[in-house]
Amino acid sequence: MASKTLNLQLSCLQAISGIIDKALDLEQSLQDILRILAETLSMKRATITLVERTTGKLVISASQGLTPEEKRRGVYGLNEGVTGLIFQTAKPYVVPDIRNEPLFLDKTQSRKIERDRISFIGVPIVLHGQPLGVLNVDRLFGDEVDFEEDEAFLTVVATLIAQFMSLNQKYEAKVEVLKRENVSLKYKLSQESRGLYIVGKSLAMQDVQRQIEKVAPTRATVLLLGESGTGKTLIGRIIHDLSERKDYPFIKVNCASIPENLLESELFGYEKGAFTGADQTKPGRFEEANKGTIFLDEIGELPLGLQAKLLRVLQDKEFERLGSNKTRQVDVRILAATNKDLATLAETGAFRPDLYYRLNVFPLQTPPLRERKEDIQSLIIHFLSKVSKEYGRKLTFSTEALAVLKEYDWPGNVREMENLVERLVILAENERIDADLIRPYLTIPSREDAYESDRGEDGEGAPSLKSLEKSVVIDALRRHGGIQHKAARELGITPRQMGYRVKKFNLESMVAVQRVKNR
Repeated sequence: MASKTLNLQLSCLQAISGIIDKALDLEQSLQDILRILAETLSMKRATITLVERTTGKLVISASQGLTPEEKRRGVYGLNEGVTGLIFQTAKPYVVPDIRNEPLFLDKTQSRKIERDRISFIGVPIVLHGQPLGVLNVDRLFGDEVDFEEDEAFLTVVATLIAQFMSLNQKYEAKVEVLKRENVSLKYKLSQESRGLYIVGKSLAMQDVQRQIEKVAPTRATVLLLGESGTGKTLIGRIIHDLSERKDYPFIKVNCASIPENLLESELFGYEKGAFTGADQTKPGRFEEANKGTIFLDEIGELPLGLQAKLLRVLQDKEFERLGSNKTRQVDVRILAATNKDLATLAETGAFRPDLYYRLNVFPLQTPPLRERKEDIQSLIIHFLSKVSKEYGRKLTFSTEALAVLKEYDWPGNVREMENLVERLVILAENERIDADLIRPYLTIPSREDAYESDRGEDGEGAPSLKSLEKSVVIDALRRHGGIQHKAARELGITPRQMGYRVKKFNLESMVAVQRVKNR
């Protein structure tokens, strides 16, 4: 009998060694190992339980003799039941009769209808002294073979499983390195071919570039933070172009520029007859972006009702069109951008905290231009070259003009610079742009504004234009419950201009409170 058992064990180990070429597909390899155990040794049930990265719990990764529902139930805390004990101690555990073992939880409920005695053996899967998981089986052999022999054999199998996992981890690590190297190479090629790339060599922008190269090849949601005009949309596009989704759509949606009553249908689409004027079915922007990327600009302006629907798309990848009960699946990577302090808005209730945490998987801060002044000259030359080519002109800046532009703080950031350069190219009468042509278009505070700022808004004398403007903005925001695009419409300005004034007058908290009051 001993000889027969040994032959079975050797046959089993030989079969397992024969599938090592499949180690790169870890899930299938683990399933094949359990199948070989069952076929060779007439084993009834077995599981391989591994630590799940996202939850930190022990979860059944492969099983033999369990239904999908039974497998789904197999989730354990690291110190829960026999499985947790084996993992924590990194030592085998034998249960001669599961009916008499209080630690045996039978979470899978796969043995409830059996009346005979069931023996159970579990061994840790250990690599370099660290437990990775647990191999559990109902007893392999009959009473003629002792538990020690079962345990010794399963320990060898667990060692092979650990080697499969090690090969898989090394392969995944190499793939990750290759992906990053590929992204870095593609970014450099884009620079050389004058494709999309970041202009500037400051330390701040080098850090942004490194972060882009890290996150681009992943599926992670990215939250781009920073003032208006700092290039968040460009960075979003670069992330898309460097990702595996580059051959699929890149869809941009500005959440502040679309009226609230139309935004839901714009994002999720609608069915014919869903509302007055819906004379045909229209897919939403999420469906248009399927397999690609959707860029949600001004995400801080998203109404609370729509925030719940966006959260569902992030969590479950599903939604319904307006006027339809049919649930639709979508595979979209979400990039979001804001110039607001979403963390503060989440604390005050003006933004859903659960959505904020889902969006904030990989925050990427875009620095304002005044904090990277060493990039100003290269940006000016870049825009001058680009716009001059578009207008068929050949222009340069004088030394004095460049000095004025480098000293300027650029409150509108890169967007302001690009617009100004285009205006100067149109206005320039000579091939050289001088400082005198530039100065009238720079929003440098006047002496009166500076005096007003120094003495404060409660100073004596007539109110300044600045304080009057602030008062008008506050009144409009109050009338519209803190909804900026509505207040902007009343005042005849764009939502972006309103956002600039809210920031300029430090009204973010006031806006958040108004929106909470009017929920």
